[in-house]
Amino acid sequence: MFTSLKKKWNLKSLKDERFTFLFDETDADEMVVVDCETTGLDPKSDDIVSIGAVKIKGNRILTDEAIHIYIDQEKALDPKSITIHQIRNCDLYGAIPLNEAIEKFLYYIGNRPLAGYYLKFDVAMVNKYIKPMYGITLPNKQEEVSAIYYDKKIPTIPQGHIDLRFDTILEDLDLPKLQAHDALNDAIMTAMIYLKLKNTTKLK
Repeated sequence: MFTSLKKKWNLKSLKDERFTFLFDETDADEMVVVDCETTGLDPKSDDIVSIGAVKIKGNRILTDEAIHIYIDQEKALDPKSITIHQIRNCDLYGAIPLNEAIEKFLYYIGNRPLAGYYLKFDVAMVNKYIKPMYGITLPNKQEEVSAIYYDKKIPTIPQGHIDLRFDTILEDLDLPKLQAHDALNDAIMTAMIYLKLKNTTKLK
């Protein structure tokens, strides 16, 4: 009930009718896994450098339809942030303006549910931009893979500590590790985690 009212209120705040499709009913057979590389960990002061997103349809990861967007920065990247996301200033040659990047991302995700690893942060970063641009926050349903992993793992370790680090989850699920600090690769690995968890009734 509360979620429905919140969604209706969000829709009323929409400034651009082009994006009413974000609020349409979803096809449960498709979702989008999202990952952002950012200049830091504070949505209020930091910015998105790149966005990786890949669709899941049924039990298939549609890598041929994935997107990897580099966003043009208003100022040169801080060397300290480069050590985190591994994206250099020269890697941003050909990057697209923020408004264009956000529009491309919204058209890609559509009304599909979103999944991610610590997705709340990525959504907060996107909301930082779309709130002033379009008056809304992302209305898409959201699934957190670390929470799904925790719920499936905790029965095996009652009252124990569950290691929720990304690499630990990959290893525990016997999944391949792609090149780190790449938004698209991280999204693809997260999609593999999601499908593995979805199709696993019990973890060891």
